[in-house]
Amino acid sequence: MLKSDKYKEIEKEYGYVCSWAVWEKTDDTPKSNIADMSIFNINKNPQLLKILQPNIVMVALNFARDTSDFQKPFMNFHDSNPYGQDYKIRYAFEDTPYYGAYMTDIIKNYPEVNSKKVFQTLKKDPNKVKENIDFFEKELKFVCSDKPLILAFGTQAFEILEKNLDKSTYTKLIKITHYSYRIGKEKYRKKVLSQIKTSYKKNWLHNVITL
Repeated sequence: MLKSDKYKEIEKEYGYVCSWAVWEKTDDTPKSNIADMSIFNINKNPQLLKILQPNIVMVALNFARDTSDFQKPFMNFHDSNPYGQDYKIRYAFEDTPYYGAYMTDIIKNYPEVNSKKVFQTLKKDPNKVKENIDFFEKELKFVCSDKPLILAFGTQAFEILEKNLDKSTYTKLIKITHYSYRIGKEKYRKKVLSQIKTSYKKNWLHNVITL
C-alpha cells in the first residue's frame, strides 16, 4: 500500500502532470463526476491509498490542454470538458485489476490535441524524446514503480516507449486503443480488456514455444 507521505510527495512533485486511475462514481450520465477531485483528499478518503497501484502505469502521448488550467493536482485524465473522453477510461477499468493505476504522459509540457503535430515536432527535434524518456524514468522511480506493467494509450505513445525506454525498466508494455477513439464506452471497455488479455496469452505462448 502506498504510504501517505509518499502520496503527498507525488502530489507535490508530479501532481499537475500525472494522476491516478480513480474517479468518483457516475450519477445519471456517463461523464458525471469525472472531474470531482474530492476523491483524492486522503483526509476525507483514507481508503484511497489502498486502491492506488504504482506498479501499473497508464501512459498517453501528451497533454490535450495546458496544465496551467488545472486548479488542483491530479486533474490530468479527469477532464470535465464536454468533448472530453476521459470518462471512457473510468468505464473501461472500473472493477478491474487495473483500477488505481498511475497515469501520466510520455511527452510533458506540450499541450496539443493533434497527435500528428506532436509526432512531427518530435521528428524535427529527437532530443525532445530523449529528454522526456529520461524524465519518465525518473518519474517511475520517484513514484515507486518497480518494473511496472505499462499500458500505452495509442500507437504513438506505444512506439515511443517501445523504441526508447530501457526494457529493464518495465515488466511488460502493452498497446491499448486510445480513449479518444470513436467508439462507445461499452465497446471500448471490451476492446482494451481484450487487448490486455491477448497480450498476456501471446507472451505465454511465446514462452512455451521457446522453452
